[in-house]
Amino acid sequence: MSQSRKTSSARPAVSSPWVIDTRDLGRRPGSSRALQRTAPATHDIGLEGVIAIPTGAPVELDLLLESVVEGVLVSGTATGPLAGECSRCLDPITDEVSIEVTELFAYPDSATDETTDDDEVPRLVDDLVDLEPVVRDAVVLAVPSAPLCTPDCPGLCPDCGGKWAELGPDHAHETIDPRWAALQERFPRDQGH
Repeated sequence: MSQSRKTSSARPAVSSPWVIDTRDLGRRPGSSRALQRTAPATHDIGLEGVIAIPTGAPVELDLLLESVVEGVLVSGTATGPLAGECSRCLDPITDEVSIEVTELFAYPDSATDETTDDDEVPRLVDDLVDLEPVVRDAVVLAVPSAPLCTPDCPGLCPDCGGKWAELGPDHAHETIDPRWAALQERFPRDQGH
């Protein structure tokens, strides 16, 4: 293993609820332990400005940590509240996201560490696992890029910006071909002709 790889990983903050100490597992393949914990979102997790777990919202982690030959396998679920806005009518949306997590955190001296690039497989740093990047990436993939308040949301009227759901089916705007607009100014309709 190269010296640069050893020094490139920053040590996660032990006090963070997203960081898990795996020393109690040891390096005995087959050792495992369950972990349930709540971790607050340190920033919006998801598609910022579209739909995300808001900063400070609780994320429920229900995980199994397993010692394997190459490192620590983390599997389970992460669940948190979502907040955003409908991509058609711009109404606020609240929902919940539950994602499956399965990630191998490689030991610093494992074969995986030597055969993969630094950004391909997360690494254990001082026997610590940082789950926040794993959960963040999974939530980004799980949330819709164009969220809707209802599947059949009709959206907004492009002319006045009103909500189609509130305007009704008879809502319409008179459209005039811009080439004839000058004639309309010259011959207004209210003259009775």
